[in-house]
Parts: sequence; C-alpha cells; structure tokens
Amino acid sequence: MAIRLSVDLSMPQTSARDLTTVIRLSAGESNGGVSTETGENELDASEALIYQDGNLVSGSLEALTQHLVPTPDYYPERTYIFAFLLSSRLFIKPHELLEEVCKQCRLQMKLTEDRQDKAAEGRLGSHIVQLISEWTEVFAYDFRDERMLKHLKDITQRCSIINENQRKTVGQIMQTLVRKLSVLDKYEHVLTKINASLTDRLRVLKTNPHAIQKDILNVCNDPVVMAQQLTHIEMERISHIGPEEFVQSFVSKDVAEWDERTLFQDMKKTSNLEAYVEWFNRLSYMVATEICMVRHAASRRPVKKKHRARVIEFFIDVARECFNIGNFNSLMAIIAGLNMSPVARLKKTWSKVDTCKFDVLEHQMDPTSNFSNYRASLMAALHRAAGAHSNRERIVIPFFSLMVKDIYFLNETCSNKLQNGHVRFEKFWQLARQVTSFCTWQQVECPFERHRKVLNYLLTAPVFYEDSLHLVSFDCEGPENHLEKERFKTLKSQLLDQ
Repeated sequence: MAIRLSVDLSMPQTSARDLTTVIRLSAGESNGGVSTETGENELDASEALIYQDGNLVSGSLEALTQHLVPTPDYYPERTYIFAFLLSSRLFIKPHELLEEVCKQCRLQMKLTEDRQDKAAEGRLGSHIVQLISEWTEVFAYDFRDERMLKHLKDITQRCSIINENQRKTVGQIMQTLVRKLSVLDKYEHVLTKINASLTDRLRVLKTNPHAIQKDILNVCNDPVVMAQQLTHIEMERISHIGPEEFVQSFVSKDVAEWDERTLFQDMKKTSNLEAYVEWFNRLSYMVATEICMVRHAASRRPVKKKHRARVIEFFIDVARECFNIGNFNSLMAIIAGLNMSPVARLKKTWSKVDTCKFDVLEHQMDPTSNFSNYRASLMAALHRAAGAHSNRERIVIPFFSLMVKDIYFLNETCSNKLQNGHVRFEKFWQLARQVTSFCTWQQVECPFERHRKVLNYLLTAPVFYEDSLHLVSFDCEGPENHLEKERFKTLKSQLLDQ
C-alpha cells in the first residue's frame, strides 16, 4: 500500500497566523533590524517565526508548533504540515508533539465556545479533523504508539461532539489508519518468515554446496520478465517505507535533543528502510552467487565457462531492461554484483562475454562527478514520468543508497538549530522536498504481471556472502597469483576448522 502525498514544495511559502509573532526580513537583512507583526497572544522576538522574502526560514519550536494548530479561520498549508511533521521528530517525540497540539486545540475550542459562535465551532472542528486526517494519512506509522492513539481518540471525540457532521469522517480516518497498520504488520511478518527461511537454506548450503539443484536460467530465461519481477519487489519494498524513517535515522546522532533514559523506547523504527537496503545487498550477492554456483540442472558437475558466461550476459540484459523501465536500484545492484571480486576475477569466463552492453551500463552508473551520468538519467526518467499516460511510464525507482546519502549530506551540511535556539526551518524545507519526491514515486502501482515462481526464487534462493563466495569462485577458476593462492589457502583452512 503506497503512502499518498500530493503537495508541491517548490515554493515553501506559508501564511502567518494571527496568534504568532512574525518577524519579516528583507533579502540580506539580519536579525538586527526587523519589523514585527504581533497577534493577540504576544510572544517576544526569540519565540517568533522568521520570514525572508515571504518564506518561513526559522522559528522557535513552540512557535512552529503553534503555527501547526488550526483555528476557526486559519488552517496551515499542506506543505508546512508535511515539512514540520517530518522534521519535528528531531526535537520532540511524536506523541509529545500530538499531546501539545491537542492541548492547543482544546484551548481553541474553549475560546470559540466562550464566544458562543456555533459556525466558528463547526469550522474549528472541521479544521482539526482535517489536520488529524493528514497526519494519519502520511505518517500513519506514528500511530503504532499507544500514546498516539490515546491522543487521537480524545481529540477526534471532542471534534465529533462540537460538529456532529465530522463523526463519519472520523470513523473513516480510524478505519483507514487501522487498515494501513494491519498491512504493515502483515508485511513485516512476511519479511520475518522470508529471513528465517533464508537462514535455514544458507545453513544447508554451507554444509552441502551441491544442494542447489537449479540456477536462475532454469527459473526464468527472459530478461524482460526478470526485470519486471525485480521491479515488483522494488515497488513493494519502497511502498512500505514511512517518510519519517529518513529523518528518524538521524535521531541517534542528535541524542542530546532527547531524554537518554527513554531514547530507545521512543525511537521510531527504521526497519522498512533497512529492509530495502538489505534487499539491494541481497540482489548484488545473488547475482554473484548465481554466476559462481551455476550448474546443470541434472548434474552436480561444474559447467563449462561458456554457460557461466551466458548467465553473466543474462544479468547484463536484465540490468539493461531495468534501466529502460526506470528501475535504477536493481540496475545498480546487478552492476555491483557483476563487479564483485569473486566474479570480476573470472577472467576466462569474462573472455567469452560480449561486454559492450555492460560497458554502456557502467558508464550510465559511473560514480565519478557525484554520479552525474546517473543523475542525468534520473532527471530524464522524471521528465518522462511527469508527462506519462500510464503507470508503465510513471515508474521511477532511484538508486536508493545514493538518495539516502544525499539526505544524510543535507542533514550534515548545517546544524538543525541557529545560535539563538531557533529551528533552522529553511533546511527542513529542502529535506521535505527530497522526501516528497520519494513519496510521489511510492504512489505508482506496478503494472506488470506477477510471476510467482520467479518472485519466490528471487526472494528465497540462498546466496553466498564474502568468504563462501570467494571459495566457490576459486572452484570455478583456480587462484592465479600469490595473493589469490594465499587467500584460497586461508579460506580452506578456516573451512576445515569449522
């Protein structure tokens, strides 16, 4: 189930609300000479929201939180809601933020009730429910916390009382939330079962390498179909990554912002993001394993180098189809697998491979100049997706590790707070813009037919890692130089000692 988000963060402007002090800076102005616009709930300048050229650039956590809270005549822009809910967890736990939001919402309810303005009460109730709806829609995983659910039920019940028309909407919000969390639980349960199965199969394979009865060409010899099935797996994995996981991975670095006694209890899991990174690693090692362990289906004898070369060419063709689809993550994983030392050292096998297509793909994913060739290809895929008329053309699956690296670099380039203690919100507009792009890619449904046999093989076939992979590589083509001979001797000795 994809997390759906339809916001444009290209213009990070947000209107100033009446209960917050606003300080506006002209271009080039510092905090020294400012003009203030103060609402009825007056704050001093250190607690204000700072705007520059109409854009919110910084503010105290208290002022930013207050800016999130709706009134009868004010509702925060969706861009601000997303950016603040995404970044605020670096400074305050989600359940504490929701508690504060609910507290301020109750204050607003009291103010409208005292004015005996039924129309205003109705608008306020509608705005609060809308805010809750957006929170549960985009950051649903926050509500796995019982404390979040408690605050959610309390405030929505109050809204239903002051505006009976909201009861149906509240019911739909709760049903959608329960459904999303149920889907997540099932997905994580399936991942646990797959990992347990992989552990058992690898244990058998280590004791009996000939336990592999078939190679990947016996399962699927069509590069187009294989690329499509890889895309199925990629799109399912990214659909379960919560946008907050990108930011939550920074929390451990910013431990000083948190109460260390409850840090690990309150930290939001990043298990879905980590599972996706692990999938990339698995695919890379699976490519290497398939090449080094390829055998005739009906024989335990090692096959000829010509057949192993056909497997390499098959993966090159699969990688090219992934590029054509827009599946850059599988493309890079396959290239990484082909470049692993246990595969790259098979010179006699590579001599039988037509490497022209592989050279083109390596050029596209060349890491020099900060992956400039890949970034150009990604921009072309985004341009195609923007004008697409079908899901097939809308598919964009980025090289995920590089995307995470870009977000990490953005987080590291400047501090989260200014010297006066303000949150550097200008930074978080940029962070939100990057994560929003990912959320957009999550919305696309995979249009390809599912081949269960192929999917099952990709997800559950045992793979070798590191030392085991080098051992089977030496079985394919013996060690050629002194370093390889010493490595082979060491690995053999370690195997006998186990």
